[in-house]
Amino acid sequence: MEYNLLPGTDIKVSKICLGTMTWGRQNTEIEGHNQMDFALEQGVNFFDTAELYPIPPRENEQGDTERFIGSWFKKSGNRSKIILASKIAGPSSFTQHIRKDKSYSKKSIDNAVENNLKRLQTDYMDLYQIHWPERNTNFFGKRGYNYKIGQVWEENFEVILDALKEHIKKGNIRYIGISNETPWGTMRYLSASKNDRPRVRTIQNPYSLLNRTFEVGNSEICHREDFGLLAYSPLAFGVLSGKYRGGKKPENARLTLFPNYDRYSSDPCKKAVEAYYALAEKNGLTLTQLSLAFVNDRPFVTSNIIGATSISQLRENIETASIRLSDEILEEINIIHESIPNPST
Repeated sequence: MEYNLLPGTDIKVSKICLGTMTWGRQNTEIEGHNQMDFALEQGVNFFDTAELYPIPPRENEQGDTERFIGSWFKKSGNRSKIILASKIAGPSSFTQHIRKDKSYSKKSIDNAVENNLKRLQTDYMDLYQIHWPERNTNFFGKRGYNYKIGQVWEENFEVILDALKEHIKKGNIRYIGISNETPWGTMRYLSASKNDRPRVRTIQNPYSLLNRTFEVGNSEICHREDFGLLAYSPLAFGVLSGKYRGGKKPENARLTLFPNYDRYSSDPCKKAVEAYYALAEKNGLTLTQLSLAFVNDRPFVTSNIIGATSISQLRENIETASIRLSDEILEEINIIHESIPNPST
């Protein structure tokens, strides 16, 4: 396994990060424990979770993913071997059951951190992330920004950083990151981190062969601001594994169970998948290998967050850390991308 420094820190994180959002919905506690055991054995030392998980969110399951990780820490004694990242949920119709104050106020952050730590059975999180913007902007499958005249939002980047700073001082959090953020929001966080406020180190946004919008704006910020992408959905909800090709609906697969998650199910996405599948096959690779290897080697990617519901999936995902795509393959990827750019919605 290869490791990268979390930008601006001395923390080394594995190139592959273990995503956990299916645990408690598609995976049992024992299966989650088995995945953590296997990942650690393969050199994966970076786990990502959130107070919202599992996904899709339901009130009676909220926080179960963190509880599973906490019970594994207690059982295995491996907390010190793991770089642990979690998140605070933001305002949305699907977070009303988490807390009444859905803003990123000091009170909300204090409440979230306390409960994160309790469920995780630890006294610190290595990386704590703002899960999505509080303001109205484009994220979660929204391609463009929809400006609404008269819309009111009070900027609170400094308030958020001040609240998180207190938890850094207490030792509850080591470093902070953002997620599902735009270039404007990213730069405002970086600007607000001046005047003795903590600096955001990472951004967790979607990035895959079907969604390379991160390259427009945010990738340059990573380069010039010593900032790193934690890429999520690198297989586009499993679409880039190829298992849904030809209209297939595998039993217990994510899009079979939750067909409303259709961000990567458009006709242009299907066309792009066929092109990438043919390219992978021509070069003796699976579509999964091509897709993950591409994300792994982008210079702005600190770690690639993979998710699996079985050990066999997890094994293939982790093994892509050692695959290097040739310049010729990368050139063909870009030709496909230019003909079908960012087909996901």
